[in-house]
Amino acid sequence: MQVYKAFFKIIQKNRNQILIYLIVFMVLALLLSSNYNPPQDTDFTKVKVNIAFFNNDGDSPLIDGLKSYLGDNANLVDIPDDTQKIQDALFFRQVEYILRVPAGFTAAMQSGQDVQLQKTIVPDSTSNIYMDLLINKYLNTVKTYTAYLPDLSPDELNQNLKKDLAEQSKVTLTSNGTHSAAAKKSGYYFNYLSYSLFAILIMGVSSVMLVFNDTDLKRRNLCAPIRSANMNFQMILGNLSFAILTWLVLISASFVMYGSFMFTTTGLLLLLNSFVFTLAALSISYLIGTLVKSRGAMSAISNVFALGTSFISGVFVPQELLGGNVLTIASFNPTYWYVKANNEIAAAVSYNADNLRSIFTSMVLVLGFGIAVLGVTLVLIKQRRVEA
Repeated sequence: MQVYKAFFKIIQKNRNQILIYLIVFMVLALLLSSNYNPPQDTDFTKVKVNIAFFNNDGDSPLIDGLKSYLGDNANLVDIPDDTQKIQDALFFRQVEYILRVPAGFTAAMQSGQDVQLQKTIVPDSTSNIYMDLLINKYLNTVKTYTAYLPDLSPDELNQNLKKDLAEQSKVTLTSNGTHSAAAKKSGYYFNYLSYSLFAILIMGVSSVMLVFNDTDLKRRNLCAPIRSANMNFQMILGNLSFAILTWLVLISASFVMYGSFMFTTTGLLLLLNSFVFTLAALSISYLIGTLVKSRGAMSAISNVFALGTSFISGVFVPQELLGGNVLTIASFNPTYWYVKANNEIAAAVSYNADNLRSIFTSMVLVLGFGIAVLGVTLVLIKQRRVEA
């Protein structure tokens, strides 16, 4: 196991540089994730819209019922029936919806004819859609009664409308607040872990590869009694050991911060996802280590690659805030799929076939990136061995 021992002797020699990265990244990850405040749950609160109601048709039980129904679900505001004052009321948001009942409305409704209410609204406002839904609900109920019970008197119709429209469905929103807070914080931590992991692996693996790729040493190794396959096996074993060791160190902080939560399904999925990403990051680090020619280039590539992929993939900026073009470009690197899986794991209150399929699909894609890059790297190594 001479090559395996030499691998860790080189890591040991570069331990200060790697430890600086490790400590700085660990401190930042702990500070950022511990200070991260997940968005508070937004409870539903019914808000009443300010509306003005004008009746040009005269009093009738139908119109009184409509006005009463709207008054229960919106704020009726009195404003003068003057064009200039109506425009001012809309401009200053004194009212957001003005409804005018045209002459002949009651007779048309009772005879089953189509009739249009007149409205003046704030363009593109949600209050417009909400009020339209309320009014349509009332008018459609009226049409149903006039179509199937045409003999109802106006008072009976009004009473039935009032009773039917008062019916409400009870909706109960349930959430596991403890799970959500821990899941979101741990998800944020594991997102940030990708940056640290990538930078450390590129730095460590490149340090070793710089030594083994030295032309004179490579020719000397070709003359050594150890077989090339055995040397490659020990090199891969060294890379795997270094990657797993780095992963263990980085995830150890999550057990300190989140305790028993890491043994839940959510915690275990986050650990599995980070391990799969570690294999892909190792594969890419191996390729970079094979290509890099100097220590200066090694540091530059480590910073640029780790930072660049983190910025466009949602590590520092949530994926929800990134543009479509940025996310399309980011989808060609494993960090994007790793962060996507983390976000889905952290957001899931329970697991079913649909969300698990999406999570494991992202993991498979990350693993696919690693296998593809490893294949390219092995071909490149074989080609260079022939040239040496």
